[in-house]
Amino acid sequence: MSKQFDVIVIGGGPGGYIAAIRAAQLGFNVACIDEWKNAAGGPAPGGTCTNVGCIPSKALLQSSEHFNHANHHFAEHGIEVKGVSMDVAKMIARKNSVVKQNNDGILYLLKKNKIAFFHGRGSFVKVAEGGYDIKVAGAAEEVITGKQIIIATGSNARALPGTPFDEVNVLSNDGALNIGAVPKKLGLIGSGVIGLEMGSVWKRLGSEVTILEGLPVFLGAVDEGVAKEAHKAFTKQGLKIELGVKVGEIKNNKKGVSVAYTNAKGEAQTLDVDKLIISIGRVPNTIGLNVEAVGLALDERGAIVVDGDCKTNLPGVWAVGDVVRGPMLAHKAEEEGVAVAERIAGQHGHVNFNTIPWVIYTSPEIAWVGRTEQQLKADGVAYKAGQFPFLANGRARALGDTTGFVKFLADAKTDEILGVHIVGPQASELISEAVVAMEFKASAEDIARICHAHPSLSEATKEAALAVDKRTLNF
Repeated sequence: MSKQFDVIVIGGGPGGYIAAIRAAQLGFNVACIDEWKNAAGGPAPGGTCTNVGCIPSKALLQSSEHFNHANHHFAEHGIEVKGVSMDVAKMIARKNSVVKQNNDGILYLLKKNKIAFFHGRGSFVKVAEGGYDIKVAGAAEEVITGKQIIIATGSNARALPGTPFDEVNVLSNDGALNIGAVPKKLGLIGSGVIGLEMGSVWKRLGSEVTILEGLPVFLGAVDEGVAKEAHKAFTKQGLKIELGVKVGEIKNNKKGVSVAYTNAKGEAQTLDVDKLIISIGRVPNTIGLNVEAVGLALDERGAIVVDGDCKTNLPGVWAVGDVVRGPMLAHKAEEEGVAVAERIAGQHGHVNFNTIPWVIYTSPEIAWVGRTEQQLKADGVAYKAGQFPFLANGRARALGDTTGFVKFLADAKTDEILGVHIVGPQASELISEAVVAMEFKASAEDIARICHAHPSLSEATKEAALAVDKRTLNF
């Protein structure tokens, strides 16, 4: 007799473990299956985000930022530091410790919420009476049965055809987080989020970094003004960014990697590097899920087909996060996970895709919510724009980082905020105010009339809102 559950969640990443917790809070008997292993072979829930994504990358970004400050910025504060060196092994060990704390935290939360945790790969067996049989293949094999199934199996790094990841010289996000020594020359294919963040880390630590991007524009999804400012800042830092390239043959040998490509002018070039990070997007992960056994529908990208409520084509089967349509963001997965658990309970869970914030944790940070200026133009929306530079912000001056600006886009008639775009210090934190404002359908005037603490970076947000009506006070 298999173990019976009201809800089985396959995947313990941000979408999965949060869905499991919310379902347990709503009174369901819940199981969560996850196969991630730590170095000792034990469970390591948290998915890509905790293990080889958002969390470890932020740990390395923080370490490299400290190193950069000690080398280049302490002196202007009157702090004299001599003989600064970087122990890469120690930096990686700290990163691993941060990851472990997260893993352990999630295991504790599952236990606290009385969720049965199964360590192994979950896959469909068959439609069973009143639900579905799910096989867990871990140290041992067992079958459990669930009335409702939530699939949260995430995504995998997209490989370049003919160039598999060996995680030694040709790296995905996984290998990029575990480089054992600072590479003299580092190449990146793709100027996506992961590529830029990892490029920033190793550039600060002394690598010569070249980014090859196939698109003719830099950060095409970002507001054009922000992308230009970021490109200027990254180039100034020494990141070499080549746009409009066509990548040809890639040779991986013991000494390093050789990339043949043609540049935007059509000239044949070769890039020789010690390590190559490929960051060309991610693909939905349904490996080993055995969707055929129950007839679960996938689309042409390999994503699980869902409707607006995250329902699949099968009754009682739901899917959330990177394995379905929409942005591949941890916080989007979490919101979907909560919404699905609430829908199973007969409530009206909701995710507003228009107010999901995006962040790139480079230096300067880039963050935005809502529509870009180019999207508003394409849609023929009449809008007003207001912008305020951190150069005119007292707190940014005191921090010693005045790169970038805050930009507001508001409806020309109603003044409703349609998008907020930030490039500069602490953009990841500043964007939250804009998300709240947009969720409450605030106008630019509303933000302009709200008192912001002085001196704070958030004053740049208020001033950008004032700029919509061309009445900034400090610029």
